[in-house]
This record gives sequence, structure tokens and C-alpha cells, in this order.
Amino acid sequence: MTGGRELSWDGCVNVRDLGGLGRVKPRAVVRMEAPARLSEAGWAAAWAYGVRTVVDLRNPDEREPDHAPRPADITTACTPLDPVGTPFYERWTKIDNLGSPLHYPALLAEHPELVISAVRTIANAPPGCVVFHCVGGKDRTGLLTLVLLTLAGAGPEEIIADYLLTYDRMKQRYAELGFRDQLTVVTELLAAGNTTIKASLTSTITALMMPGFLLGNGLSDRELAALQARLTVN
Repeated sequence: MTGGRELSWDGCVNVRDLGGLGRVKPRAVVRMEAPARLSEAGWAAAWAYGVRTVVDLRNPDEREPDHAPRPADITTACTPLDPVGTPFYERWTKIDNLGSPLHYPALLAEHPELVISAVRTIANAPPGCVVFHCVGGKDRTGLLTLVLLTLAGAGPEEIIADYLLTYDRMKQRYAELGFRDQLTVVTELLAAGNTTIKASLTSTITALMMPGFLLGNGLSDRELAALQARLTVN
């Protein structure tokens, strides 16, 4: 169930508010795929919804021009979440191409600074709704969503259900690119490792101690308070 979380912004198909999951309040944070396809009307809808900051989790070489100009008063912050050029990146590209939740625990353990950078950007963003995205809004976006929702007290079932929505929302887009059904691909990959999407995500969520993970990896008390004030209801 997504209730009123699904957003219709012309040009994008995988846009939803995280409000209502755990203690997240509406119009605080929105997840989506890359916004390059947003039309002028799509950007206008995002602005009307209150979006004032866009956090781009992609690597520099993945970025592409917008089809329509984004409003001048929307701030864009680039905080890549893939540790390109590291042993981690080389290792996990071969294992799951960083395209499944299988690599989440290793990234959180080996490169927490990347996650903290993205979280810090959200905490320090100017007033208004924050949108964050990668390419398809599934893997890097899914990991950041998991971190934020765990902090906000969402349970594994809520987080997993939200994660799985992207496979359906992006199914046609992936088909247009000639890719196999991604839910099938990821399910098969994890089955080869004797696990499932649900089990893999549940393990990551239950092992992620909040707010200890954030504070222990460099987020300040002030930034944590700002993040909680932005993200959650009292």
C-alpha cells in the first residue's frame, strides 16, 4: 500500500514520498529515478510540491542533461554513493554489479563516509522538500532510503515493500532498454547465494543500529538533530 505517497510528475514514473513510513512526515523526502525526463510541467509539479533540493547519488559520468530546465531556485547537490576506483567497487561489480541489496552491508561497513555525506546533505539542506535519486531509483536510492527509514523507526516490512515498488514502476523503462525483468534478475542472483531479497534486506535493516551508525561515522549531534527535525514527526 502506498496511499497518497505516489506522485505524478510528468516524465518520471518512479516518484514517491516517504511520508507515512515509520515516523517520516509527508513532503520531507521523496525518492525517484533520475529526473532528466521531467517535462516543464513535471518540474513545475515538483516545485509546487515543495521541492527545493535535489540530491544526485550518481557518479559524474552518469549524469545527463535535463530535458526541461529545472527551476532556478532548486538546489542540486551531487553526493555519489558508489565508491568508484576502490577495491570494494571492483569486487562488488563482479558479484552483483551493485545492482542488488546483497552489497548493502559491505558498503555500509567499508564506505560509511559516502552514506554519511548523502545524509548530511539532506540534514543541511535549506527548508523545503528534498528529492534524492540515482539512475533508476532502486539501488543507491534504495540504500539511502533504508538508512533514513531505519532512523525514522520504520520496520523491515515497510522498508522492503517500498523497495520492491521500484521493480514494478521501472519495468517498462528497463524493457525499453532491452534489459531482462530486473526483479527476476535480482531474485536469481540472490538465490544463487542462498538468500532472497527479503532476507537480505531484513538482515541489513536489523543490523543497522540507529542513530549509532550515523554518529559513529561522523554525523554530528547538531546534524542528527537537524535531520530528525526535517524527517520525522514529533
